Amino acid sequence: MLQYIIWEVNPEIFHIGSFSVRWYGLLFALGFLIGMQIMSYIFKKENKPVGDTDTLLIYMVIATILGARIGHFLFYEPDVLLKNPLIVITPPFAGLASHGATIGILTALWLYSRRKESLQTNQTFLWVTDRIVIVVALGGACIRFGNLMNSEIVGRPTDVPWAFVFMQNNEYAKIPRHPAQLYESLSCLVLFFFLLWFWNRHKERTPRGSMLGIFLIWVFTLRFLYEYLKENQVAFENTMALNMGQILSIPAVLMGIYFVVRSYQTPVVIPERAESKETTS
Repeated sequence: MLQYIIWEVNPEIFHIGSFSVRWYGLLFALGFLIGMQIMSYIFKKENKPVGDTDTLLIYMVIATILGARIGHFLFYEPDVLLKNPLIVITPPFAGLASHGATIGILTALWLYSRRKESLQTNQTFLWVTDRIVIVVALGGACIRFGNLMNSEIVGRPTDVPWAFVFMQNNEYAKIPRHPAQLYESLSCLVLFFFLLWFWNRHKERTPRGSMLGIFLIWVFTLRFLYEYLKENQVAFENTMALNMGQILSIPAVLMGIYFVVRSYQTPVVIPERAESKETTS
């Protein structure tokens, strides 16, 4: 036990009466707040209305929470959803599925881009998604680190030197395990820096759909592999050759490959307004 990392972090930062502030909630909120600052910077650099990021934030918050909640119950506890559909919007909001969040975000961005296209702001679906995946990667890093602070979504038993012993989790305490949350958090952080560099290099000339494709391939290929190191979330997965996270990751990776291939077959058309502003500056 002494050679492993003893993880005894209290998931609660402080509480006043029945109200408590937890690391997970703080990291979740920070992901959005920092992400929107980055999006404001991107909008400014590409001559888009910076004020639109406020609207985009609303779309993202609602889509992420609803998508993740509906996805969790639809994929992992469909019987609970059928019995009580309102559980999706009922506190304490335990249970969030990243695949559901992805579907929710893509749907919301499609609705957002349709509205902005009608206003002639040149914020097409692929333009928006290529930029938003930068901050989603950062948000993913924050959320998975929040899972670590909560001692949840733990890995399988292992004897690697960096194994964690999750003392706050009574179900898995005293057994060294893979810190799967940390693996995913660091992977998302690497992706965040790569996508930010990729955008900074190309900006408005970024091949449409390329960054969305890279995001989907990276996140869900690694998610497929990390599932081999993680405990199954629900009992029915124990009898499956591939668990639910792996099954849902396959179409996401295929979609990512499609967007990457398509992006380099389709020429990027630079709007005259953005190009002229860049020339005069």
